[in-house]
Amino acid sequence: MPLAPYPGWAQSDLALASVARLLRAFHDASEDFEWSSHVWPATLADPYGGAVICHNDVELSNVVFRGGVAVALIDFEFAAPGRREYDLAQLARLCVPIDHEVDQQRLGWQPADRATRLRVTADAYGLDRAGRTRLLSCIDDAIDQIERAVRKSIADGDPSALDAVSRTGGIEKYDRRRSWWTKHRRQCQAALR
Repeated sequence: MPLAPYPGWAQSDLALASVARLLRAFHDASEDFEWSSHVWPATLADPYGGAVICHNDVELSNVVFRGGVAVALIDFEFAAPGRREYDLAQLARLCVPIDHEVDQQRLGWQPADRATRLRVTADAYGLDRAGRTRLLSCIDDAIDQIERAVRKSIADGDPSALDAVSRTGGIEKYDRRRSWWTKHRRQCQAALR
């Protein structure tokens, strides 16, 4: 479970691909799970729902690695039913990462071609052409959902949310993320072809 600032091995394309494959296996395993009678948190949940259980918070400190390869997911507090591509979008938001350079550096991310890393994620997961198109719109949804959740927590006066936002670049980081994604979306779309 690497913590920020993330070590170089955790930022490798090999590690990223292994996380995407692990997420695919998790989704495949959840297809037969009867989830309709359970109560799920809405905080980071897919706003459109879906047929598999999504982790919704696959970031490096929620992944157990052995020899640089992802072998287990932990911390399922945000898990909820959703679309496969939405959970993959949350993974991309956190592990490609889909974020402004200032905020990437804050977590110790090394400079990398983020569009290529998004393709690595989609390839390792096994997304087909239609899934790759859905992934792009799901990234929009994931960006909206995390920002909405954080703004609500702040408006509700949640002290842990206030502390987390102040430690991680302020509420402006959500504007920076959206700006970065808007600027790089076409490049990411081209990389997914």
